[in-house]
Amino acid sequence: MVDGMLFEQRLWPGLADGSVTVTFRRWKRPRAAVGGSHRTPAGVLAVDAVAEVDPAAITEDDARAAGFGSLPALLAQLDRHGDGPVYRVDFHHAGADPREALRQADQLSEEELAGLRARLERLDRAARDGPWTIATLRLIGDRPGVRAADLAAAAGRERPPFKADVRKLKELGLTESLEVGYRLSPRGRALLARAGSSRARE
Repeated sequence: MVDGMLFEQRLWPGLADGSVTVTFRRWKRPRAAVGGSHRTPAGVLAVDAVAEVDPAAITEDDARAAGFGSLPALLAQLDRHGDGPVYRVDFHHAGADPREALRQADQLSEEELAGLRARLERLDRAARDGPWTIATLRLIGDRPGVRAADLAAAAGRERPPFKADVRKLKELGLTESLEVGYRLSPRGRALLARAGSSRARE
């Protein structure tokens, strides 16, 4: 399972209720595979079919199934992404993102807290530029909904590696993505609160 296809926030309700079941993308090569699944803010999407298509063959019904009010609106969006091959991806909603329940799990036992700290320490030790996990969580906590580029600049880092690191925190259920930027999950807020309390006792 991967975080693959990105969808505008306006499409999230349709993804969740099953009224949006197809997307059209301009890709140099397919970024989705039949049988694969993609995590989105609306839940997990299971890929049923992937095929290169002629834009001229896309219909009004296709546009509505992709969440657009008209075929011209869909084609205009495709045109904003260049003139490469167009791929049609059919999918169905396959349930909630399993990380969602994890994000809400903010009643951390001592064992869970120790496990999370150990995971964060391993990430810190593996980083070339030194510890970053707690500082990044605090930055996101202080500046929810701020663009990744601005957060990276505030941390004195380049945007791509900063975003890659935030994804690692997301996998632990500590952050969640917004349409712009991020915010701490309840689990992330609980971890920071406990981390602060621990330092105060030391």
